[in-house]
Amino acid sequence: MYAKITARELADAIDRGEAGTILDTRPADSYEAWRVPGAVNVPFGLNETLDDERKSEIDGLTDGGPITVICGKAATSAALAAELDAAGYEDVRVVKGGMRDWNGLYERADVAVGNGAENADVDVVQFQRRGKGCLSYLVGSDGEAAVVDPTRHVEQYVVAAAERGWEITRVLDTHVHADHISGGRELADRLDVPYHLGARAADRDLAFDFDAVEEGDALPVGGVDLTVLAAPGHTSEMVAYRVGDRAVLTGDALFLDSVGRTELEFGEEGAEEGARMAYDTLHDTLLDLPEDLTVLPGHVTVESDGEYANGSPGEPVAASLGEVASRLDLLGLDREAFVERMVENVPEKPANYETVIAINTGREGYENDRKATELETGANNCAA
Repeated sequence: MYAKITARELADAIDRGEAGTILDTRPADSYEAWRVPGAVNVPFGLNETLDDERKSEIDGLTDGGPITVICGKAATSAALAAELDAAGYEDVRVVKGGMRDWNGLYERADVAVGNGAENADVDVVQFQRRGKGCLSYLVGSDGEAAVVDPTRHVEQYVVAAAERGWEITRVLDTHVHADHISGGRELADRLDVPYHLGARAADRDLAFDFDAVEEGDALPVGGVDLTVLAAPGHTSEMVAYRVGDRAVLTGDALFLDSVGRTELEFGEEGAEEGARMAYDTLHDTLLDLPEDLTVLPGHVTVESDGEYANGSPGEPVAASLGEVASRLDLLGLDREAFVERMVENVPEKPANYETVIAINTGREGYENDRKATELETGANNCAA
């Protein structure tokens, strides 16, 4: 009988180099769009059988080693695994929950910020949503903590804070997200602490109250201030947060390898306006900061093959502002060239982004976790 493993067990096996051959039974278009690292596409239907031609194909891929089978939600993968088991293949494993569970897998990384000195006045924990690339943060100082850009899997932040002896005293979203469902309001309500968004979010027809922040506001967290930097462009209400003299939480204004796209809120007709705002945010705000500040972005790019474009899962996704500025050619363009690049190279929009925005503005809800998982399926696509 084939075995069943979790997405967590698959991730650990991949990291150890012990996953064997990973067969992805989804249709080719789903596989090409998004998959786990190292997976090979072997489309297989629920009612298919393992004929000699398909056995020969699989034999050529596996070379007699262990086989891990994955699909969207462990239906067709289980069908292929059963066929492999009946045909005498040994060490066959199916990933329970398939790509849906992979989409909810997280890694944690402690980030050394600023000069990385020991016993610093602030500690940062980065949460990496491994399959999707969303990054969120727990910023702690003197027994208090703030959660920044939490996803809907809010329990992990509570647990991580408790492990470190921190009390979460505020929750912040840098903007209204388009690629994933925010856990910000849920977490703040659960803990009875303030939930912060940029003041201009009031212009986006939000169906809930929030604690508005504006340029220059300082939010104390223990012994460090999170200072608000207005950073419109990706969205109109986007804000960044300077963490004392050590780091800057840039949300979707600046990534390590790109900047945030500008048409998800503004539409195709308003993308140029958003791009101009983004240029001003980058050059008049973020690049004016000390270059030794650590950039803590809102996303890491996850390639279609499941690999991080920068770094490895479980390792901090961070770099000094000086490093980011020196290697990102977009930042060297003049204003009009930047705008032209932004509006002419628009990637495919995130799946279900309009519904996700409606949920994050409080105008719609979702039925259950399964529905939320369906809405969030796939890697993020918020970079230009």
